[in-house]
Order: sequence, then structure tokens, then C-alpha cells
Amino acid sequence: MIRLYNVLRKIPYLSEAPETEVMEITEEEIPTNEENPITEEIIDAEVETNAGLTKALDTYRKLIEKKVDAEPLTEKEQDELEKKIKEIEDREIVETVEDHVPVEIPCEKEKITIGPPTLTRFEKARIMGARALQLSLGAPPFIPIPKTARISLDISMEELEQRVIPITIRRVLPNGDYQNIPIDYFEK
Repeated sequence: MIRLYNVLRKIPYLSEAPETEVMEITEEEIPTNEENPITEEIIDAEVETNAGLTKALDTYRKLIEKKVDAEPLTEKEQDELEKKIKEIEDREIVETVEDHVPVEIPCEKEKITIGPPTLTRFEKARIMGARALQLSLGAPPFIPIPKTARISLDISMEELEQRVIPITIRRVLPNGDYQNIPIDYFEK
């Protein structure tokens, strides 16, 4: 362990790295394409608007052409393929996603709008695990301890079945909207 510390101590950290000098270049100082091949590569890269779309369309074309079992496409099939590809190319490309402020979806009249009306197995596992940990650390149980209970997990399972644990489940949609659901609202 001490050897590792001594080895790591000799490695210079980023804060000790020398600062690099920033230089500004005016348009007159930029060499022309004949003088600088790198500039030409950058310009060529900008001309290629969406390489990912082009690659996807090429792959799509190959898949459609291979479906026919080595028989070439008829003119009608080729025209349909070109129409589909043209339709895909004309679609609007969303490059930036607008920021969405997550909103709470209220629970009205014990109605669950996100997910199933019962607890999922993952929610049950999380609740029982958290409650078993609390019980093992000395938290008082909400029910009389059953005679069949051997470990804190058995007590937490019984508490969950009786729905006496004061807990709220938060279910979140992919866009960030969420619903806080009290455990009483779930079907048994």
C-alpha cells in the first residue's frame, strides 16, 4: 500500500500542468486549401450534412435488396424503395431537444395514471429492503411481530402486505414528469 502511494505521489497532477498559450488567428493568416490540406478536409466534412442518415439509408437499401433472395428488384419495387428513401430524407431532423420542466401529475380519487395499479416486483423489493434495513437498525415495527418472523425481512413483508408502511412511491415518465402515489392507493 505504501509503495502504491509513493508511486502515485510522483505522478504530476493536472493542476501542476503548465498552461498552454492561446493564439488568435485572423482570416488573413489562414492558409488556402492548396497550402493546407486540413482546411480542405474540414470543408469536405461540412458538405456532408448528415453522415449518419446517409449510412442508415444505405443500410436500409441493402436490407431491402437482400430480402428478395438474390433476385434483383423490379423497376416498380426499385421506384417504391426510392420513394421511401426520399420520404425518409425529407423528414425533419430534430437536433436539439427543448428543455422540459418536470411536472407532478396529481393523484385524483386514488387513480394511478402512471404504470400498473399494483406495486411492481421492483417496487416491492425496494420497499421491503429499505424497511428491513430500518428494522435491523432498531426502528420500531408498525405491527405486532408475527411468531413466524425470523428476520427483519419477514416483518417488512408482513408490514407491506398490510399496507401500514407510511411510504409514497414516485413513478417517473421518460420526460421527467412524475406521480407520487401513496401505498394505500395500490391494489393488493
